[in-house]
Amino acid sequence: MQDLSTSAAGSMPLPVLDYTPQVAAQTAAMYQRLEQVIPEIEWPVHAPYIAEIERLKKERGAIVLAHNYQTPEIFHGVADLSGDSLALARLASETDAETIVLCGVHFMAETAKILNPEKTVLIPDLRAGCSLAESITGADVRLLRERYPGVPVVTYVNTSADVKAETDICCTSANAVEVVESLGVDRVIFLPDEFLGQYVASQTEVELILWKGRCEVHERFSGAEVRAFRAQHDGVVVLAHPECPQDVLAEADYVGSTSGMIGYVGDQQPRQVVMITECSMSDNVAVEHPNVEFVRPCNLCPHMKRITLPKILRSLQTMSHSVEVDPEIATRARRSVERMLEVGRGAGR
Repeated sequence: MQDLSTSAAGSMPLPVLDYTPQVAAQTAAMYQRLEQVIPEIEWPVHAPYIAEIERLKKERGAIVLAHNYQTPEIFHGVADLSGDSLALARLASETDAETIVLCGVHFMAETAKILNPEKTVLIPDLRAGCSLAESITGADVRLLRERYPGVPVVTYVNTSADVKAETDICCTSANAVEVVESLGVDRVIFLPDEFLGQYVASQTEVELILWKGRCEVHERFSGAEVRAFRAQHDGVVVLAHPECPQDVLAEADYVGSTSGMIGYVGDQQPRQVVMITECSMSDNVAVEHPNVEFVRPCNLCPHMKRITLPKILRSLQTMSHSVEVDPEIATRARRSVERMLEVGRGAGR
């Protein structure tokens, strides 16, 4: 049985589904894999949506792409492909699916559309934004070009299509150093993440002109917080995202993108680890590495958490919300994204 309840957004109803014996049997094997990160009492809420989303994906010829910061019931439950921002950009450019449901934030859906102008790209909640993407506009980039004539612009992929259109080349946190050095110049404008820019500057001889954008999740961490984790958990290995402040990175055992962190855990198999990044990352990685103990700092991205199973289902049912990019902007933005994809094979945010 299905009825409808009002969504948090107000106007569009969210489907409400029953947990039937058929759904329980259909999803039992999946829950065995996820039981360490999803309480048993919550599974009857998630399982009906997972089953119905799987059915509708086949009916719609759709594929679900999920960022590493999505919750486990999405990341492991309904995602066909998952990863960081660079991985999602590559996967979006390679998929044969007619419809892409992007479970992430709006700039990621825009990037998928830029790379797939002929495909339908859906985002389950239009309010899933990003503090970095909102920190800069295309007009800002044009003014910077006037102030620093001839200096190439490297832009973090966490930006709007309008900003990408004014950019020479995009980058992600894992390939940023490689992208900067690929230009063969002494000086670049690096936008918009100030902390990522400071980290990149510490890894290269190229001079970086920085913007003061920050990620509202990562900027809240502090070096003192990392030291407290070490004091409370003897021998814990600290992995930090380069969007964190410099005092956090100085305390870390490893600095890298989300894919880099995942690779580190897989390769090193630390006894105990803390990932200084968005909260859901630890849950998602823990599913694959049950022998590693994860200390969980819990800074949540409020925008990522706008994406839920009921909204994904509604998105497939109603084919909303379709992401569109002005064709002229998309053409120029595509060049900067494709240049990024041509530089190495690193992983992204």
